[in-house]
Amino acid sequence: MLLDAEESQLVLVDYQERLMPAIFEGQAVLTNARLLAKAAKLMELPLWGTEQNPSRLGANDAELRSLCHRTLAKMHFSAAEEGLGEWLRPPAKPQQGGNARSLPKHLQKPPQQAPERGSIVIAGCEAHICLLQTALDLIEDEFDVWVVTDACSSRTERNRDAAFDRLAGAGAELVTTEMVVYEWLRTCEHPDFKEVLALVK
Repeated sequence: MLLDAEESQLVLVDYQERLMPAIFEGQAVLTNARLLAKAAKLMELPLWGTEQNPSRLGANDAELRSLCHRTLAKMHFSAAEEGLGEWLRPPAKPQQGGNARSLPKHLQKPPQQAPERGSIVIAGCEAHICLLQTALDLIEDEFDVWVVTDACSSRTERNRDAAFDRLAGAGAELVTTEMVVYEWLRTCEHPDFKEVLALVK
């Protein structure tokens, strides 16, 4: 199964200024996160950020933060515990015309859900804590979760790798930054291909 840009949303977890210097291969991870964010913005995908206890750990990398539609400040390690799922699922459309409550229940139409983007492409730090807990909660909430391994890390390589093992076992797809952007594009005839190619190079 390939990623579909029209079904995807990007979530970037806790690339915070005071945290990143302690992260294993932190600069490479941040570079890949920026590439993902720029490609998502170019292709008009919903793009969300999270920040763990920002009063202590600071804001996310300024460039990433500026590309996100919204950034969720959180105290729980899982962003899903603090409402991320509501951001990822659009609200039901209100009923049109008439008073539906006056109809018998079997004639009432259920509220229409806006088209859902159920593929959540997620990356972030620390892989074994906030990323892991958020991703596992999203899987439990019946999203398809794609973890971008080369845009994730922890303070130690061992913790990062343990997170990937556990996520794969729980049903997450493990991918890389280039897998994601080229699957979003699908063809070299995509109107954004040249601009995305420039980002990759």
